[in-house]
Amino acid sequence: MRGTIQAAAGSRPVPLGRITGLYGIKGWVKVFSYTDPREAILNYDRWLLTCDGNTQELEVAEGRRRGKAVVARLAGIEDRDAAALLVDCSIAVPREALPVVENGRYYWTDLEGLDVVTRDGRSLGRVAYLLETGAHDVLVTAGEPEHLIPFVMDEVILDVDVAAGVIRVDWDWD
Repeated sequence: MRGTIQAAAGSRPVPLGRITGLYGIKGWVKVFSYTDPREAILNYDRWLLTCDGNTQELEVAEGRRRGKAVVARLAGIEDRDAAALLVDCSIAVPREALPVVENGRYYWTDLEGLDVVTRDGRSLGRVAYLLETGAHDVLVTAGEPEHLIPFVMDEVILDVDVAAGVIRVDWDWD
């Protein structure tokens, strides 16, 4: 299933990857995808590419998994020189293009910026980013000290309230 971009007014694009290099001479690019599986980024017909503060929407003409990477050809990009202008661009889609997540699951972008507090109300900072470690994802809080908190629901993560902007944790922060 391919998703068509229909951006609502005020919609915040969700990052799905970035263009990291060139692939061949016919305008193909290498893509580092944040999706799981990596080739799921190809499920979207159109990408919002942002380079140097400028955003453009391009149609995905074709793509495939190539080893650990994904390669894609974008409509209107016919040669290596045109593709080179896209290297280091971020790839996003409007929020509305993403599938709705089931209860208790979250897109990382929804967790970034939330306040993290212990069960007794002590602040551990805001979520700066998340790491994928293999065993489980890890929340990384900004500030001094930086905290690395395993994202293990019902054990470490007690409650996620995206609307209120708070994640409650059972974590020994000392």
